[in-house]
Amino acid sequence: MGKHVLVIEDEPNIIEAISFILSRDGWDVDTHSNGHDAVQVVQAKSPDLVILDVMLPGKSGYDILTELRGDAGTRDLPVLMLTARGQSKDRELAEKIGASRFMTKPFSNAEVLEVVRQLVP
Repeated sequence: MGKHVLVIEDEPNIIEAISFILSRDGWDVDTHSNGHDAVQVVQAKSPDLVILDVMLPGKSGYDILTELRGDAGTRDLPVLMLTARGQSKDRELAEKIGASRFMTKPFSNAEVLEVVRQLVP
């Protein structure tokens, strides 16, 4: 059975790029593009990994991650945070609230694939 990733991102070109490289690597990829109901989508889809953008319409990735870490069912779910804002304070906040890894945009496809494979061996 293939591994399942949920990409929560609102930029179509990034969704397309990540979906392509992960699908080609054998992953089942679902996507979602707003923060409003992202936590419910994660709970409904039960992915092996979430790739989560920080800046989303409706709710920030930080708020979503905080909710995921506060729920017993998603507390240990690997989450790769993506952001265009790569300042150290952004990375520190993501790590403090429980991001498994943190990556700034733009990123290389190889880098995303390597991190995803590390998070879900």
